[in-house]
Amino acid sequence: MRRRVWSLVLAAPVVLAASLLATNARTISARAEQTQASSAEVKIDNFSFGPATLTVAVGTTVTWTNRDDIPHTVVSDDKVFKSKVLDTDEKFSFTFTKPGTYPYFCSVHPKMTGKVVVQ
Repeated sequence: MRRRVWSLVLAAPVVLAASLLATNARTISARAEQTQASSAEVKIDNFSFGPATLTVAVGTTVTWTNRDDIPHTVVSDDKVFKSKVLDTDEKFSFTFTKPGTYPYFCSVHPKMTGKVVVQ
């Protein structure tokens, strides 16, 4: 009887340690997913923004990259963000800190439009 009680006493810390390790692994995994979700990409190519509508979480940094052979800009309709003229392979980033819908366009080619929806 004593051996059985003693083995239970010794096993309890091992079970507790394994439980804590599993909890920490889930926490680290959740943090990694949050980090991955904190950035998004929009490609400028063939006179269009892709994706045309992007939905992101508050706190996400969106990066636009000009893959076209000609210059473009990224300007929000309400002037919350505005890039310089982007040559081929240049990038512009903006971090969205408030929920809302942010329509934008290229000031060089105003028919080029896109939208970021922040939830």
